[in-house]
Amino acid sequence: MSIPTPDEVNEMIAVQFPGTGRTCMEISPTHALTQSVVQPEDLRPGGFISGPTQFGLADAALWYLVFGAIGRIEPMAMTSELSMRYLRPAQGSTLWAKATLEKAGRRNVVGTVHLWTDDNIDRVTATAQGTYALPM
Repeated sequence: MSIPTPDEVNEMIAVQFPGTGRTCMEISPTHALTQSVVQPEDLRPGGFISGPTQFGLADAALWYLVFGAIGRIEPMAMTSELSMRYLRPAQGSTLWAKATLEKAGRRNVVGTVHLWTDDNIDRVTATAQGTYALPM
């Protein structure tokens, strides 16, 4: 099985979904790491990174994980469900998300995502679990 590279994923995103501001940093059959530089429009009062911004990055990390788990870039893989738990306020200049594979099947991929800011990997701001449905 050939695993897409982060460059291949980022190129597909730039062409098909420009302007997302998310970058795939690592991809493997069991994890994907992505990051986003926080913009002023991502912030809530007090300088907290908004929930929708964190949710979007978690969803992107899980989508990239799907590519690694199935061994190809599949733009038509769709979020089936995603639940998010916000653990503490997220403050920082870079938001990170790491998706880890729980199960990959013929019809769907399930993963867990942890989010943090800057280099505070031990200070998780949110966690998510979700399922992606694969096209038939």
